[in-house]
Amino acid sequence: MNPPKTDARRHHDPAVRGFASDNYAGAHPEVLAAVALANGGHQVAYGEDDYTANLQRIIRSHFGATAEAFPVFNGTGANVVALQAVTDRWGAVICAESAHINVDEGGAPERMGGLKLLTVPTPDGKLTPDLIDRQAYGWDDEHRAMPQVVSITQSTELGTLYTPDEIREICDHAHAHGMKVHLDGSRIANAAASLDVPMRTFTNAVGVDILSLGGTKNGALYGEAVVVLNQDAVRQMKHLRKLSMQLASKMRFVSVQLEALLAKDLWLRNARHSNGMAQRLAEGVRSVHGVEILHPVQANAVFARLPHDVSERLQKRYRFYFWDEAAGDVRWMCSFDTTEDDVDGFLAALKEEMAHH
Repeated sequence: MNPPKTDARRHHDPAVRGFASDNYAGAHPEVLAAVALANGGHQVAYGEDDYTANLQRIIRSHFGATAEAFPVFNGTGANVVALQAVTDRWGAVICAESAHINVDEGGAPERMGGLKLLTVPTPDGKLTPDLIDRQAYGWDDEHRAMPQVVSITQSTELGTLYTPDEIREICDHAHAHGMKVHLDGSRIANAAASLDVPMRTFTNAVGVDILSLGGTKNGALYGEAVVVLNQDAVRQMKHLRKLSMQLASKMRFVSVQLEALLAKDLWLRNARHSNGMAQRLAEGVRSVHGVEILHPVQANAVFARLPHDVSERLQKRYRFYFWDEAAGDVRWMCSFDTTEDDVDGFLAALKEEMAHH
């Protein structure tokens, strides 16, 4: 059968590659095939479809019998909905200063979610019980937003990982203070691949109450999910998702993407590959005199420091972002579709620009 005709035109050069973000990558072909499979015919809207129902079975296979998934459009939406579900109107969320909810979500948790973020500086993007205690106080002080949630990110915004034991300590500490634990898992697949454990090992098995489950950065076209792990910790998730403008009418097309990733091992294959490309990149960078790797490379991110003029010239050849432009710090991200040739070509360009410098 011939493919359907379309008046759409390609407006980009698919040969252009970069290391700016795993969001720059397209969708995995298996995910696109799943979307096409779900097309055709009529399915009940707003999540009452067969694909969303089947997604619940898959989610429970990863996160336990009480887990429930609420598909949403994007990561910021997932975080805002999840944090609203575990806070009161007067509540606050303790997080790392570098957390995505604090730095990269345009104030959405506070402006749209109506909650207060209490941030803590961290050297590696990771909270600890001692760091949490810098903000975990004043529950009876009406002049201070009440700490009710600890939010951690796995893998962190600096590309580092929590071990399962570290997350267990955080959960035990938070719960002892009457607080709940949210995990931002936009790159949870990369964490599981690097730790070589199931996702449940560092989520529901160690006490995490609610999870933002990422799909887009791991090969989905769009779509994430809020996964409730502790049903006693949340209230009115369905209503919160709707009023937060995260309820998809044609939800089957979000759910089937997550099904394609999670039903078997596509999520893990994609994550292992992007992690492997980051390791290849880091190994090459370590041989370049004058370039410093800033953090352990534990997932699919490489953070480095190099001369500012070198970065500016290199950016004209490959897209990537400054992390701290004043310090000369940059971030290089690898994706499920990053190739060895991409990495080797970038390393060659880096060496050329450093030699010129």
